[in-house]
Formats: sequence, structure tokens, C-alpha cells
Amino acid sequence: MLKSPYTQLDTPSLLIDRDIMLANLQRMQAKAQALGVALRPHTKTHKMPEIARLQVELGAQGITVAKTGEAEVMADQGLQDIFIANEIVGELKWRRLAKLASRIKLAFGIDSAAAVRGIERTFALTGQIANVRLEVETGENRSGVTNEAQLQEILTALKESPHVHLEGVFSHEGHAYGAPSIEACRKLFVQAQETTLHYAKLVREAGWAADIVSVGSTPSLMHNDRVLPGITEIRPGTYVFMDVGQGNCIGTYAQCAATVLVTVISKPAPDRVIGDAGAKALTAQSRGQGLCHTVGKGYIKGSGDAKGQGGIYVDNVYDEHTIINSAKLHDLVEIGDKLEIIPNHICPCCNLYDQAYLVSQGQVLKTLDIACRGKLQ
Repeated sequence: MLKSPYTQLDTPSLLIDRDIMLANLQRMQAKAQALGVALRPHTKTHKMPEIARLQVELGAQGITVAKTGEAEVMADQGLQDIFIANEIVGELKWRRLAKLASRIKLAFGIDSAAAVRGIERTFALTGQIANVRLEVETGENRSGVTNEAQLQEILTALKESPHVHLEGVFSHEGHAYGAPSIEACRKLFVQAQETTLHYAKLVREAGWAADIVSVGSTPSLMHNDRVLPGITEIRPGTYVFMDVGQGNCIGTYAQCAATVLVTVISKPAPDRVIGDAGAKALTAQSRGQGLCHTVGKGYIKGSGDAKGQGGIYVDNVYDEHTIINSAKLHDLVEIGDKLEIIPNHICPCCNLYDQAYLVSQGQVLKTLDIACRGKLQ
């Protein structure tokens, strides 16, 4: 169905299909159980406490967030086991973490001796213990320990920091998004696990328990049915909603739960349609290569088959305008019709809205508060 049934809603709006989302959540929870690992979903994708609580109710160990502000909001909304999968640096933030750690189970990332020493100074003032995890860089060329000399510096700092407890290691093989094939994606996932397990072994040999070894990204886990012995936790995030990139990765858009509702506001040429959702409602992101490669700036839901064959993509976005160069679409819609666009990357898209609408089979069920929106500090 090309035209959206949710004509009662104003646009642009973020829609979440309850049935597709629930199937996604149940599928990943079942996979974690089959793998024998804990699932700690990354909630930076949706930023919605209600969905985070649902993930925990379905069996998740706890949740992952990206920022201190997200952790504070999630804790205020009843989430009691939170890991911040990021380096948290600066006395202002360490004070907030010490306060937060007094009321929930909290852990956060480190990858430097300087951070360990700063955390020690701050947490020593309250007598609390900071639970931290060592980040390992596995090929994404982002943050994380990259060599054993760095590790030794951190372990030395930890020995001198009685208020900092190293509970494990973690990594994120984000470069799997750009893998050129399923086999390459699987290989990258194995290599990332091997590197992470290697550092976990070094940590244990130095005297720490390192009970938690945490890995994972959505593309890796969609194409792998096993993890290496010693992995204890997975942290996918985008699986909850999926998007065009993830749909391309698995070969179907049928698992895409989130769409942006737009109104056709102009048909200025026989081969052009304009909608009212621009970069401020849809994002302008794209993925340039690999399994998650995207075309254009979004996919018009219902314009092709489940794999997108014969479908229509958004060609460009300005701040407030959707540009769709398609004579086919021009002839199928009228000004005032409403369409749904599957975003290329759902994570930043959710951060553009104050609320989302939970929908099912043509009915608007409720609104969802995107309470972590903008909580970047």
C-alpha cells in the first residue's frame, strides 16, 4: 500500500509499527538465548524509556546508552541496570555518574589511564565504587585500546585506584556495516571477538576477573548464529526498528518498523514530488558502501516489493522539503496525500522528534515520549 492509512496525524510524524517492532525484539531476544549470552540492547536507537522497559520485560539483561544524560533519563524512568558504552570524561560528568551510581547498577567505558585517575579522584570523595569496562578497538578506527602498552598503563592506574572496579571489556565492530558481503561481515565479527577476547585474557592474567566480555552490532548479529566461547553479552541497537541500511543488509524492508509520515505538498513538474519532511525530520544521512549501502535519502514504503525492487527513493532533502524525482510517483499521488518514508539511518532520525506514534494495522495506539532526545551531555 503506497498511501499511508494514518491520515489523522499531522506531518512530519515518526511512526512505529508495534507488530513489526515486537517481532524484531522477540527475534533478537531468542537469538541471545540461543547463543547463551545476555542481551543488553543499545537504546540510543530509539531513546524511548517505554521501549527500553519492554526490552527488559522480554528478557534483556539491562540496557546500553551512549551518554550520561541518556542514563539519567532512563534511570528516572525505572531502568535499573545501565551501561554507558562510551568513554565518560570530565569532573562534571563523573560527579553525575557518582550520584547516579548511588541508586542504580551502573557501568561505563574507559580507554585511558588519565580517565581512570580522574574517576578515582571523584568517586573517592563519596566513597563509592565506579564500575568500568575497558573498550577495545577492533577495526572501526574509533575509540578504544589499540595496543598492549596502553592496556598496561590503564592497569597500572587501576591498581592505584581502589574506587574504580574493572568489571570487563567491550567492543563495537561498527565497521561491519560497510562489509562488502555477508561472508566478510561474518569474518569481521569473528575477528572483533578474537581481539576482544585477547584483551580480556590479558586483563585476567593481570589479576582482574573481567567477568563481562561484551560485543555486537546489528549487521553482525543478523548474519551470525554463533559467538565465540567467552563472549558473555551482545549489544545490538538498530534491530528494534531497522532502517533502509539494515533492510539492505538483510535483503528485505519487511522488518522496518519505523517510518516518517509526510504530506505531498507540491507536484511542480511531471517528474517531481515534494513532501514536507526534510533533513530536520528525516536526516540527510546515507551509507556509502557495503551491505548497508543506501540509495538516496530514504525509501517510499509500499512503492516496491519487500526487497525494494521497483521501489522509489527520496533523491534529496532540504531543511524542510523532501525531493522525489519520479514520474511514476507523480502520477500515483495527489497534493495532500500522505506517504511513509523508511529512513536510511533510524538512530539520528529518532533524535529529531519529541514523540513517536505507536501504530498497528491502520490504528494509532498511543504516543511514545522520546525522553532521551537531545540528551547529548
